[in-house]
Amino acid sequence: MATATKSEANPSSNLKLKPLADRVVCQRDEADEMTSGGIVLPDVAKEKVNRAKVIAVGPGKLDDNGTCHPLSVNPGDHVLLNKYGGDEFEVGEIKYTIVRESDILAVIEE
Repeated sequence: MATATKSEANPSSNLKLKPLADRVVCQRDEADEMTSGGIVLPDVAKEKVNRAKVIAVGPGKLDDNGTCHPLSVNPGDHVLLNKYGGDEFEVGEIKYTIVRESDILAVIEE
């Protein structure tokens, strides 16, 4: 379970993580296994996916006056990330990416 100021349970792992400041923990969506023409892609040919689900968020960024500004994303949101941005880490077989809120390109509204 990922925990933070705003949190969402992640039943697929026992992750307990509290991001600091304006950092956001995301889980990238899986890459396509097959092209639209039906060709199966090997792992080395798969492109990194830039769509991700927010797992946990930090409390917000402090300004020069010490005021904490909460983040505009929440756990459960789907977002677009830079393909090669953020720091990746694994817990078990699950891969996560941690980014600053400013590295999130957009929130996907479904």
